[in-house]
Amino acid sequence: MIEALITGTLFSLAEQRQGKNDTTFVLAKVKAQPGEGEPLIVNVIAFAPEACAALLALDEGDTLALTGALTPKVWTDKQGNTRPALDLVASQVLTVYQVERKRAALDGNAPTGA
Repeated sequence: MIEALITGTLFSLAEQRQGKNDTTFVLAKVKAQPGEGEPLIVNVIAFAPEACAALLALDEGDTLALTGALTPKVWTDKQGNTRPALDLVASQVLTVYQVERKRAALDGNAPTGA
């Protein structure tokens, strides 16, 4: 298992699903830019309630950082070219909105409400 920190943008809206035994999870796709290379799509699944809520609160194109167990894979496109793929089981999600809220709390300007 590889523990990873991935930053990127939400590629499409996250969607919540119900699994076996009534477990709830969230699926998302994140576009990550590895240096000067072609962007990678990271397939994300989250089970932790906080990570699920953070993913569901975001819109397409929002910036985020995720940590969790990463599995590198390879797939073949219709033209026969092999391409890299990444699957991430997200344990934590950090968004710009959370950073702003934490900074405000440190400055003594914590927002009211949720």
